[in-house]
Amino acid sequence: MLAGKVALVTGASRGIGKGIAMRLGKAGATVFITGRPPKTQERGLARMLQLPTLEETAEEITHVGGKGIAIYCDHSKDDEVKEAFEHIAHDTDDRLDILVNNAYSAVTTITRLAGVKFYKTDVKIFDEVNRVGLRNHYLCSIYAARLMDKRHEGLIVTVSSGGGLRYLFNTAYGVGKSACDRLAADMAHDLYDSNIASVSLWPGPVKTELVKKTVLKEGGGANKEDQRVGRSHYKDVNSHRRSAERAADHHNIISLFDNGESVDFAGKCVVALATDPNIMKKTGHVLTTTGLAKEYGLFEDDGVTQPNDPLLKGFEDYIAVCNKIRSPGPDFH
Repeated sequence: MLAGKVALVTGASRGIGKGIAMRLGKAGATVFITGRPPKTQERGLARMLQLPTLEETAEEITHVGGKGIAIYCDHSKDDEVKEAFEHIAHDTDDRLDILVNNAYSAVTTITRLAGVKFYKTDVKIFDEVNRVGLRNHYLCSIYAARLMDKRHEGLIVTVSSGGGLRYLFNTAYGVGKSACDRLAADMAHDLYDSNIASVSLWPGPVKTELVKKTVLKEGGGANKEDQRVGRSHYKDVNSHRRSAERAADHHNIISLFDNGESVDFAGKCVVALATDPNIMKKTGHVLTTTGLAKEYGLFEDDGVTQPNDPLLKGFEDYIAVCNKIRSPGPDFH
C-alpha cells in the first residue's frame, strides 16, 4: 500500500509512536524513527520495564516488511531536529511523504503533577510540558512541509488527545493539546494549495508498554542492578496510577486503560489516512481513533473489537462543528 513512500515518526522507540511506525512499515513504507540517545539511568529503566530501544524498533519495522531507520534526536534541541531532517533529505533525495508528530518528553511530569493547580507549580513546567509536545511539532512541520511541497503532496499527522477539549492531568497539558489541534488546523490552511493534508489525531486510552507495567501491573520484575539504576525514574512513572486517578474525576483510570486501545491501533488509522485518495477532505480536522475505526472499518487484531473512548461520549457533535469551522476546504478559499 505504501511501497515507495517515506515516513518520519518522531518519538517512536516505544508506545504509540512505535505502533504507528510498525504499521507504516508493515504497509511497505520506509520509516525513519527518532528518539533521544538513552542515558544510563534511562537504559536501566528500559531494561527493568522490558521496554524496546530505538534500534530494536527499527529492526522490527524492517522485519515486518518496511525499512526502519533510527535517528537519535533530542527534540528539545533545534539543531538536532534540523540535522535529522537533513539526514532524511540526503538519504531520500529530498523525499518525505508522511510526518507523524508524536515526540513527547513530559509523561512523568504530567502524571506527577496531575490535578495540581497551575498556580502551585513553577512556570518552567509549562515549557517542560510543551516544548517538545507543541513547539517541536511546529518545527518538525516546517521542515517536513518544505520537503513535501517539492512534490506537491503529503500528510502531516499531529498526535494530540481529548485533553485539548476537556480537563485532563493539568492546565499546562490541556493548553498544549488544544494548541496542537489548532496547529494542525491552521497549518492545513497554509498547506491546502500545496495538496498537503494536516490533521490532528486523538487516540483513546492506550495500553502502552509503560502503562501495562506501571498502571495495569502486568509483567515480571527486574534484577537488582536494573532496579538500582532505574529506581528514581521508576518511582516517578509508578506514580501514574495514583496521579491519574486524581485527575480523572469520576472515571476509573484503571478501567479506562484496561479496556484501552492496543499500542498500534493508531497506526492502523494513520495507514488508512495515508492511503485515502480523499484525504484532503479531512485536512484541518480533529480525528479520533474511535471515529476512524467506524469510518474505515478498522478493528483490533482480534477482528472484533473497535475502540470506544468513553471520554468522547457526548462530544462528537461538538468536534464535528469545530472541524467544519476550521476546515480550509474550497468554500473557505
